[in-house]
Amino acid sequence: MDTGKLTRSDMIDIPIEGMSCASCVGRVEKAIRSVEGVTTANVNLATERAHVEFAPASANPVAIAEAIRAAGYEPSESAIELKIEGMTCASCVNRVEKALKRVPGVLDASVNLATERASVRYLGGPGMEGRLIEAVDQTGYGAKAIRQDGDQADRERAAREAEIAGLQRSLLIAALLTLPVFVLEMGSHFIPAVHDWVMGTLGHRTSWYLQFALTTLVLFGPGLRFFRHGVPALVRRSPDMNSLVALGTSAAYAYSVVATFLPGVLPAGTENVYFEAAAVIVTLILLGRYLEAKAKGRTSEAIKRLIGLQAKTARVLRNGEALEIPLDQVLAGDIVQVRPGEKIPVDGEVVEGSSFVDESMITGEPVPVQKAQGCEVVGGTINKTGSFSFRATRIGADTVLAQIIRMVEQAQGSKLPIQALVDKVTAWFVPAVMAAAALTFLVWLVFGPEPALTFALVNAVAVLIIACPCAMGLATPTSIMVGTGRAAELGVLFRQGEALQSLKEIGVVALDKTGTLTQGRPDLTDFVTASGFDDEETLRLVASVEGRSEHPIAQAIVAAAERRGLALPSTDGFEAVPGFGVSATVEGRRVDVGADRFMTKLGLSIAGFSETAARLGTEGKSPLYAAIDGRLAAIIAVADPVKPSTPEAIAALHALGLRVAMITGDNRKTAEAIARQIGIDEVVAEVLPDGKVTVVKRLREEHGRIAFVGDGINDAPALAEADIGIAIGTGTDIAIESADVVLMSGDVRGVVNAIALSKATIRNIRQNLFWAFAYNVLLIPVAAGVLYPVDGTLLSPIVAAGAMALSSVFVLGNALRLRRFKAPVASVQPASPAARTVEGAA
Repeated sequence: MDTGKLTRSDMIDIPIEGMSCASCVGRVEKAIRSVEGVTTANVNLATERAHVEFAPASANPVAIAEAIRAAGYEPSESAIELKIEGMTCASCVNRVEKALKRVPGVLDASVNLATERASVRYLGGPGMEGRLIEAVDQTGYGAKAIRQDGDQADRERAAREAEIAGLQRSLLIAALLTLPVFVLEMGSHFIPAVHDWVMGTLGHRTSWYLQFALTTLVLFGPGLRFFRHGVPALVRRSPDMNSLVALGTSAAYAYSVVATFLPGVLPAGTENVYFEAAAVIVTLILLGRYLEAKAKGRTSEAIKRLIGLQAKTARVLRNGEALEIPLDQVLAGDIVQVRPGEKIPVDGEVVEGSSFVDESMITGEPVPVQKAQGCEVVGGTINKTGSFSFRATRIGADTVLAQIIRMVEQAQGSKLPIQALVDKVTAWFVPAVMAAAALTFLVWLVFGPEPALTFALVNAVAVLIIACPCAMGLATPTSIMVGTGRAAELGVLFRQGEALQSLKEIGVVALDKTGTLTQGRPDLTDFVTASGFDDEETLRLVASVEGRSEHPIAQAIVAAAERRGLALPSTDGFEAVPGFGVSATVEGRRVDVGADRFMTKLGLSIAGFSETAARLGTEGKSPLYAAIDGRLAAIIAVADPVKPSTPEAIAALHALGLRVAMITGDNRKTAEAIARQIGIDEVVAEVLPDGKVTVVKRLREEHGRIAFVGDGINDAPALAEADIGIAIGTGTDIAIESADVVLMSGDVRGVVNAIALSKATIRNIRQNLFWAFAYNVLLIPVAAGVLYPVDGTLLSPIVAAGAMALSSVFVLGNALRLRRFKAPVASVQPASPAARTVEGAA
């Protein structure tokens, strides 16, 4: 299915409870995909969510929920109350109910005319609220959420904290109950004084009875969670990690119970107990789950920081009165007041007042930007000095910050191609481990030394416990979460998680010129006066004349004069001579500005500026001249200047071994001059948008995978055609929507940082996968006892449990190292993670 053609209502994200390893992921995906109408199902163990896409008008959330439950897991349902405006009769109720029930993910919807409320149960994440409100709006009624227990992010954070607290409590109880069991059994074996004390006070049999009681409390108290999930999975013939733990601890526990209460049924010399193994295994695995839950919470810190940028309330003018209202109650068109030091709550346009606003979270620029009437402001930025009012233009899910959060969440929840291998392996991993444990038991029972039954049991349990599908399941998604979160902090937004893997494989980077390598607007780059003319006075007179023209070059000259604080007097007798230039009288002085042919027409020689004109020509600039009172006064050049960061970015790309090309619609002479200036390898100039696509295809054939960097509407086709499209965040929305990666500011050095982060993330994923696979490949045979004939090595189930618990923690810890990734070039660092999607000219 072409996901690029999906609407938001064709997909839902479903939180799922009870998954613990990669095999869980495979079973949930298989269950969801079996539902009619589902085209794609991707389950992420790190985020504990399923991303489901449907064929148009075929969503069946009830069937999906039933399929997930049938697989042994629990889809997390949410409920919301909506205030419905505009209903007058029962038919209104019916229309609203039908509209809500048609939204993919809705399980049930009930509308009450008397209370004017709708109660909705649904599957899905935070984006569902916006879809529900949009569905009501499309029927001609109004809707807004009624807040009762905080927003979805708060609920999910509370659920995560509750999970960690529950695991901590279970771990503490298990540890307190396990410690006496461990001391009684292992102390008696290895510490003579403990052995003598146990034999002299409790006695051998009483010690076993006490161990039985304490272990029973551990297994069916804190350890019950493994049986609650693992046993039903076994019954359904879809075992998971919980099943391995349940089998291993049950085997050790059951054997010990028989040895304690029915020793006569066991062969002579095999009456041993392994209560301590069962109890310690549960405790160690709970420790691993607890550490894993805390680490998983840290992987989503980038999203938490993004959400933290949002204001909680807004001061809105309603009926002439300023009211402090929750952010979700702000409406498009509201007039919002902002005082010094406050966060701007939503996107809008200034209508009154002026101030300086810190937009570093958007542009990366540390200097506050002046805002006055007509200027755009972005929600989440910080007002510094003055007060102003603005009209809200984008609210809720439509704000820049909300779009960024959504992009980061989508990237974090995506699967990379490298995950395909993991999915194939984990599909058979747990059954294979169970088969290996059964084989281990039989081999030791038949060929092992006496007591063979004891050896068979211990080694089979060790095989069950040592296996760690968790590590394999977490290896990829945790690295993606941390990597994309760190990227957002560095000013790089991965709109598609797949770009993380693809970006590191490119061989050539092609860049648009205007707005990407250059500032994207004309600027006065050269102003050289002749002898006897004052620089500022000449510029003041020239700018006064050009102020009457609407040509971009004229506007650049005027802007340069205004930046110097020059007052521009009025002009008389303004005259534009097509193809030559402009003339006017300023304060009684005649001023003529135009091309060299205009000066020749006026009878003036430009020979005095021949060297300067030659230099400007080599730089791709076309000079203009100014004459005052019949004397040649200045040579002028206006051009689109190269961004200060561009040369460093090109050098850094070359250092990575990449070829750099420039594709532009500008004239060849100017393009080649800029290419020489900044070190571009290949220039393709004077091409139309469709021509850029052709060039991208050719460069791919010649140099391999290609990344294209652009910012304008005319770059959208090339961005879509390239293997990786990288949009400058200060560009147009169309360009950004066509791209796989968005650079939050206009700094091209972000391309280098994106590539470096891609390489670091994939390297991190490969390290995780290597550890996860190598751990299982090496230690499962050791647990089975393959080294016993060589040097007598056997792996205790307790050691196996500790190694298994630490395996997942190792993978998570390695992924978290990406939080310390440092940008290879000194790109402008945003103070907070966010991005720019403000509309701009191509």
